[in-house]
Amino acid sequence: MGDEYRSTSFKAGNSVAVRFPKALGLDAGTELTLREEQGRYIVERTAKPVTKIDLTGIYGSIPGLKPLSPEEREFEERELDWEGKLVKRG
Repeated sequence: MGDEYRSTSFKAGNSVAVRFPKALGLDAGTELTLREEQGRYIVERTAKPVTKIDLTGIYGSIPGLKPLSPEEREFEERELDWEGKLVKRG
């Protein structure tokens, strides 16, 4: 079992809220799932769904568009000048 922290619930608008200590590593806006099991409250981070871009509607609509081969995906390493700072890419 990990470290134990104490917090007190408080009223936030029409809801009851609980603050989580910074030591838990939660960022503001982290989505959590809360459930009650046998009188205990369990809070877990919500798993983010894996999102994929669906290009099926685009395929075939741009003449000459084709998937890149593994050889075409490789590039030569070179230095880039971003805002006067040389940055090595790769």
